[in-house]
Amino acid sequence: MFGRWAVEFCADHELPDDALAWLIATDQDGSVSRDWFFGEVTERFGLAASVDDTWRQCRRRRPELVSCRQEVLASLTLLRDDGWTVAIVTNGQADNQLGKIRRTGLDQRVDAWAVSGELGIRKPAREIFEAAARGVRPRSAG
Repeated sequence: MFGRWAVEFCADHELPDDALAWLIATDQDGSVSRDWFFGEVTERFGLAASVDDTWRQCRRRRPELVSCRQEVLASLTLLRDDGWTVAIVTNGQADNQLGKIRRTGLDQRVDAWAVSGELGIRKPAREIFEAAARGVRPRSAG
């Protein structure tokens, strides 16, 4: 998903050919602080938008760029049809993670989810898995 965003970002800003490789290398698979990363992006490419605005634009776009393979969705349906209870446990900001869950159709194929941004608990803490097991977010939630 980051790669999709980066390609789109480069095209939207008409960045030079080496910009995509720089974005991917600098992102370090998402392991660096987003504030730092977008500060570097803003400085490197001389963006008129602030660091916060650039990060906010990325966050707003990310759920729209995510996808889930049909084989995965079908497998989740089969598991549930066989009686398994399926839950998602994810770290991240609630708006972003919930957008991804809904956009991909996972909300219709799992029984519950627990998002660290909603709960204030992050993986690998046992409590977030317990929250998912209790059905913090039943799929009928809106």
